[in-house]
Amino acid sequence: MTDQALSRDHFRKRRSLSERFSEMDEKIKNPSFRKATGKANEVNYWVFDYAPEQEMEVRSHIQWLQNRNRKGFDDYQLVVFDLYDLIIDELKTKGFLEKTEKLEERGGIHRVVKAVQRTLRITDKDNYLVQYITDHTPDNSIVLLCGIGKCYPLLEAPEVFNKVLYNMPQKFASTPIILFYPGTYTEQELVVFNEVVEDSYYRAFRIAR
Repeated sequence: MTDQALSRDHFRKRRSLSERFSEMDEKIKNPSFRKATGKANEVNYWVFDYAPEQEMEVRSHIQWLQNRNRKGFDDYQLVVFDLYDLIIDELKTKGFLEKTEKLEERGGIHRVVKAVQRTLRITDKDNYLVQYITDHTPDNSIVLLCGIGKCYPLLEAPEVFNKVLYNMPQKFASTPIILFYPGTYTEQELVVFNEVVEDSYYRAFRIAR
């Protein structure tokens, strides 16, 4: 069976998006969710994968979660980071955004990807995204990461786990971090947009079946 066929089969077995939202919402409310719950007390990483055509519904639900949390009834703070917006804002600040077109003309998108990741120090422990998330996440928070689809191929989901979250300070080990992923995650394989197989990853858990 091809990767695309596997992805289609994966989605056929799913419940509706609203049912999966409900499952995720119930987990978020549970105090035990804000503790490391992975195998052997692993990091508290989660993935909410969804069909790419459901993007606007997912964005609306994230906004609804934020609005509910701002009312102050929850015993935790919900923090949302759009990875694409963070990257673009930093490139604008550094005056680098205008240079990307010329870089792409000379060397293609791969040259742009390398230059952007070098500018953001993505492979370093003090990389920009690590610092930003660390500086803007209060104690007792749940972190939602969105915008990874818009980032592709500047930043891919496995890089978020292996180069960004891997370098988060130790105090974040029990902080739940949920990546919203437009594609399929099988807890072994990431297929962005249900078309492109990214590197394997198995340390995160699907938050809704």
